[in-house]
Amino acid sequence: MSLTTAEVRRAPKVLLHDHLDGGLRPQTLIDIADQQGYRGLPATEPADLARWMTATAHRGHLELYLDAFRHTVAVMQSEDALVRIARECAEDLADDGVVYAEVRFAPELHTEAGLSLDQVVEAVLEGFRRGSSGRAIRVQALLTAMRTAARSLEIAELAVRHRDDGVVGFDIAGAEAGNRPSRHLDAFQFVARENFHFTIHAGEGFGLPSIWEAVQWCGAERLGHGVRIIDDIQLRSDDSGAALGRLASYIRDRRIPLEMCPTSNVQTGAVASVAEHPIGLLAALRFRVTVNTDNRLMSGVTLSSELAALTEAFGYGWRDLEWLTLNAMKSAFAPFDERLAIINDVIKPGFAAMRGEVSAARDR
Repeated sequence: MSLTTAEVRRAPKVLLHDHLDGGLRPQTLIDIADQQGYRGLPATEPADLARWMTATAHRGHLELYLDAFRHTVAVMQSEDALVRIARECAEDLADDGVVYAEVRFAPELHTEAGLSLDQVVEAVLEGFRRGSSGRAIRVQALLTAMRTAARSLEIAELAVRHRDDGVVGFDIAGAEAGNRPSRHLDAFQFVARENFHFTIHAGEGFGLPSIWEAVQWCGAERLGHGVRIIDDIQLRSDDSGAALGRLASYIRDRRIPLEMCPTSNVQTGAVASVAEHPIGLLAALRFRVTVNTDNRLMSGVTLSSELAALTEAFGYGWRDLEWLTLNAMKSAFAPFDERLAIINDVIKPGFAAMRGEVSAARDR
């Protein structure tokens, strides 16, 4: 029997791929729009707005999926708004049982009302601090540059500038087709020279060439999505297993983490359904798979609901979810000693307790 979302919510979880502008509470979006005089929202009731966001995202193409963000970004242009949204993000993740999270946002998208890039980052980090205070969660930031723009080096420098304040890495995102990651090579090289970390959105809306460039040309430590790596894996017709191509073998051999977001991938048309998502095969082949939300508002998910959906699709139990969680914590950009402490003091005891509860229930 598959685990329920409520059961999974009680387990300690790790989230590596979550967009701040894709995770607003619907009521917050309505409130700030009203305060700022933004009249473009498609609905003014929280439930109606949430349904519109999900329906808009679920149209089978990445560029269409991204269309809904014009509304969230529109209201994220003041310090007060950014602090509130970041605070609520940390609160919501903690309520979902997330103990460590790396939440990403693109500072260049939040300067339309006159904020500087540094002010944007400082406001978000302040929100994360407030939302985490007194809760069993650690929230860090990833700064994202838009791959369709030409500010990636500037954003990389910004990330390094705030590395001691709560920023743990750099990323690029946006429409993948026609916007090769190697266009931003100077930014990635700068981050590497500074002994800092970066991940790259690759293999979501485009195929193997995007993944190859991200890893072999740009040096990505992690892959945002990476779902198209399945194109380099062939199932043998005699049921004797799978044959990995050279790129897939390299990704697995080097333990390059895949930041997979099942529901989001269905909505963008990368896969047909969660049950058909390559995560099942990739996990069975022991790639460094992690499970993530991508955009909680647009996709209508939590990390608990994503993991619960995988238990239904692939028959996963607590040990499988623990393996996926450990994968994520091992792949985090937090310092090694912090990762180890969370693994040994939080994740392993937490999942042992969950398994113990199941055993006790069976004994009764």
